[in-house]
Amino acid sequence: MGTAMLDENEIAQGRAELIHWGEPELNPLDALMWRTERPPADSWTGVVVIVLSETPTWERIKSAHRWGIKLAPRFAERVVEPLVPTGPPMWTTDENFDLDYHLRRVRLPGEGTMAELLEYAQGLAVTPLDRSRPPWSAVFVEGLEGGRAAYLLQAHHVLMDGAAATQLFSRILDREPDQEHSGAPTEADRPQVSRRDATGRGLRWQAEAVGGLLRGGAKVLSQAAADPVGTLKGAGAYLSSVPRVATPPPPAASELLVPGPRTKWRFGSLECDLTDLKKAAKSVDGTVNDAFVSAILGGLRIYHDRHGATLGDVPISMPVSMRRDDDPMGGNRFTGAFFSAPSGIADPAERIQAMHERVLAVRQEPALDIMNKVTPLMNLAPSPLVAAAISGLNAGATLTTSSWQGVPFRTYWAGVPFERMFVFGPLPGTSMCAALCTHEGVCCIGVNVDGDVFSDTEVLWECLQAGLDEVLALGR
Repeated sequence: MGTAMLDENEIAQGRAELIHWGEPELNPLDALMWRTERPPADSWTGVVVIVLSETPTWERIKSAHRWGIKLAPRFAERVVEPLVPTGPPMWTTDENFDLDYHLRRVRLPGEGTMAELLEYAQGLAVTPLDRSRPPWSAVFVEGLEGGRAAYLLQAHHVLMDGAAATQLFSRILDREPDQEHSGAPTEADRPQVSRRDATGRGLRWQAEAVGGLLRGGAKVLSQAAADPVGTLKGAGAYLSSVPRVATPPPPAASELLVPGPRTKWRFGSLECDLTDLKKAAKSVDGTVNDAFVSAILGGLRIYHDRHGATLGDVPISMPVSMRRDDDPMGGNRFTGAFFSAPSGIADPAERIQAMHERVLAVRQEPALDIMNKVTPLMNLAPSPLVAAAISGLNAGATLTTSSWQGVPFRTYWAGVPFERMFVFGPLPGTSMCAALCTHEGVCCIGVNVDGDVFSDTEVLWECLQAGLDEVLALGR
């Protein structure tokens, strides 16, 4: 009984925290993504595909949304931009919020297979969100084989990164099928913000930024006076690191990977037990992320073999989390790492080891956070110029990968078990985006590719599965 009470208190405390999920203004990274979006080619919108093991009633789905939006009012807020780019956009309550606009239901035709579900989801993904409303939409999908259902959440990246999604789902999902939602959530005091308000806040933000720069300069001078040799060494290490971090890796020398227009998104999924992937990684002193990325790279190599082509290293873009325990929930806290990934190595063990060494080298770069340093300044430039710069930077990468820990315990939503969660990220200048999210001990891998680059996606999915299989075999 004591444990049950502790669990209930923990759940209640976690849900109470969601009232503050998300900051009042977009942080510099969020603002950059919001301002540079030109969908579908330069999109920052992804789709979460949640598979439910049973089919809940439509009323339970709507009720769960009404309750969830009270818990996390960020999902009833829209983005307000300054009249001129004086500072970051801000969030404001959407006085005209209409759940019926954001949520709808469909029934899959045919047999209701996973492939049919993903085909529907990829069409949803390239449909632009209404930027004058809260930046998300959802579809409750009935008719999946085996009596199952699905929930598709199309959300702009400014709402959350992978870690923030885990913060949200671990608090908002139920631990029991008929868990009572006792007591009304605390009503949030969320102010109304106009474009004029956002402009004024931006001017104050600039003044604060100048003050922070002056204080930072004074601190550096003080440190230099106290330890001139150490300060010079640190500055030298940072400056020498900048070219290595900021210079895109060489492009992929493959006729099969010529960049395309990124307007035809194609979704595929893979899965495996987290325990098995951990065993495979541990067998060669790698991490789960090393093994995951190496599986995708192996799949690309096998794909080239199937087409009679060879593949060397490919340029990869990999987000590195910068989130601290004391950071506010929601939003994004990461920087981008660009480097050459060892896709040309045939042996999966050697590939994982090489991947581990390269990721470790990138993470140790003093200037890894250089993008976060310059992002506030980029946000003051005209949006078209910034969009072109970001697109050009990302265009150097063939592949984007991301992995994070999802919800580790059993969960329910709208009264039914929450079975799988696949995340399909956008293609920000890349031809493939692969994302791994763990859920209840299962690695759920969502893969989005440019259909103009990979026209034979059925072959590609087979090759990616083979790449995963050869990695998993290391742990057996």
